[in-house]
Amino acid sequence: MSTATSSLQRAGLPVTDLGPVLAEEPAPLLFATVSGAHLYGFPSRDSDVDLRGVHILPPHDLLGLREPAETRSRMWDRDGVEMDLVTHDLRKFVRLMLRPNGYVLEQLLSPLVVHTTALHAELCALAPGVLTRNHAHHYRGFAGTQWRLFEKTGELKPLLYTFRALLTGIHLMRSGRILAHLPTLLGAVAAPAYLPDLIAAKAEAEHGMARELDGAAVARDIEGLHRVLDEAQTRSLLADAVTEFDALNELVVRARLGE
Repeated sequence: MSTATSSLQRAGLPVTDLGPVLAEEPAPLLFATVSGAHLYGFPSRDSDVDLRGVHILPPHDLLGLREPAETRSRMWDRDGVEMDLVTHDLRKFVRLMLRPNGYVLEQLLSPLVVHTTALHAELCALAPGVLTRNHAHHYRGFAGTQWRLFEKTGELKPLLYTFRALLTGIHLMRSGRILAHLPTLLGAVAAPAYLPDLIAAKAEAEHGMARELDGAAVARDIEGLHRVLDEAQTRSLLADAVTEFDALNELVVRARLGE
């Protein structure tokens, strides 16, 4: 059993029959990984499976008059589980990598690998060269958006997304590495003691409500983690700017030409 297959099975994900589905994609895939709640470590019994990846358009599609499909999406049902596949053309994906965008790097570096290639490995190897202290802004902003959603709905999901974003950002600023799995983050970054109970409650229902929580105390905890993230960003040893632009540009050209 491959490491990728065993990691998918540990996450409770279906690992069979995905190969033929991915083979039906109109453009070759460089990689496909699992993102979303399964990657973050708090899927529900009724969670869908979010597949994310990169396809490579042939030069012909880029040289003509028609706008190419740089982003493709596809949804289907497998044994009652909703599967959602979204892929970007390599050039678009790399341009997203060059921004302080932790989301695409989490997809690239996800340990839940459904499909991989040598170019996927090359992209992963170059990922440290695009990580900067500015990625703290991404996680700070995402946490703020999810917190406002939690305040509006009272659901566990956006609350856990808020904590996950802040803890991932703190861990990245301190270690220089992306870690998106909330249960693992709890052992790496100081976090409120009630989070394991929230994760367990979320497993029961995708849209479960955050009941019996002290809202004021939770708000203080969130504010405290924002301060920790600010301090971690100030002290971070990450670079201020991307260092692998040229290498990524060369990789996109090689991939496009099939070299």
